[in-house]
Amino acid sequence: MCGQRVRRRHNVYGRGAAETVLGEVLAGRERSSYVLATKLYFPMSDEDRGLSAEQVRKQIDGSLARLRTDYVDLYQCHRYDSETPLEETMEALTEVVRQGKARYIGCSEWSAAQIKASLDLPGVERFTTNQPLYSILVRRVEAEVIPLSTASGISQIVFSPLAQGALTGKYRRDEAPPEGSRATSQRMGWAIDRYLRDDVLAAVDRLRPIADGLGITMAQLALAWVLREPGVASAIVGATQPEQVEANASASGIELDRTTLAAIDEAVAGVVEY
Repeated sequence: MCGQRVRRRHNVYGRGAAETVLGEVLAGRERSSYVLATKLYFPMSDEDRGLSAEQVRKQIDGSLARLRTDYVDLYQCHRYDSETPLEETMEALTEVVRQGKARYIGCSEWSAAQIKASLDLPGVERFTTNQPLYSILVRRVEAEVIPLSTASGISQIVFSPLAQGALTGKYRRDEAPPEGSRATSQRMGWAIDRYLRDDVLAAVDRLRPIADGLGITMAQLALAWVLREPGVASAIVGATQPEQVEANASASGIELDRTTLAAIDEAVAGVVEY
């Protein structure tokens, strides 16, 4: 299963194809008009993967070529590489920054201990961001990762704040997933299985009257919830329509009071992953 998930995940990025498409879209645009972030770790070929110094150097040059740019604003380690000494990885990332190929570096889904170890290394660049899985339903990073990061000046760029779409309310118990949704995709559906249990969907249903009472969508409620955390700088969301982008963006101005936050906790009690 683990091997299947790795293959499926790297297929999402197309072994650099996503960067190629983005490079084409951004070609000709003023470079200072957008912030560009990319990652390394997962396989780019049958031989290329991980965070060795060789891979860091090779993959940053490959990314820059595909993206048609001289630098990225943020270069992130997609996962921790237990097969490469941390010192080697951080020294190579430092080299990338000092060569001007990346302005800042970050990590994704690293544990608090792993982040702390990187911060304790002398003479290397420090992570400025961490990209964790974080949502109303998955709160593991609240215990250690967010407190350590906040104290160390590391912001969270959270992914899957809508729980693969489950927190939008589109998936209902005893109903087939909507046609064209992530749950019906052979390439993307593997990530949502954990949220399609009856107990989780029942909890999501209990969030519906909370959103209705505030006059906002379920997605806006979920996004406002992650953005309420001071350590969260931004949330990564997907959209298929311009209206969804606008609605999602408006969640940044929604403030949830203590009564609402307590009602959310009560609604999902028993299904939250801590």
